[in-house]
Amino acid sequence: MSQEHSQNVFPTDTSSVVGETYLSHPVFGLLVNLCVIDAQSALFASLYAKRLFFLVTSSNLSLEIDSISRDDARVALEKRLAVLRKSGFNQDYEQLKGVYKSTFSR
Repeated sequence: MSQEHSQNVFPTDTSSVVGETYLSHPVFGLLVNLCVIDAQSALFASLYAKRLFFLVTSSNLSLEIDSISRDDARVALEKRLAVLRKSGFNQDYEQLKGVYKSTFSR
């Protein structure tokens, strides 16, 4: 995958919530972006059940998709929420808080 495409998946601005970004996984089907963790990584979940979680990392020419546990995904999202809260990105914080509640409040 080209670096240009990777930049589309992981924007370099401060926004944590990426609207409607999907990846196609050969085994697990469509994955939906939950949040950007940093400039090179993002948290994705399986589209339909949102019970399988993946850390997607961008390198110069490729994307690496690693499955992670539900607890690890929850902790990663909580850490991102803390960063946003401390940084004063209130709109992004509120959007991500909604994602957190809809994903982990079951």
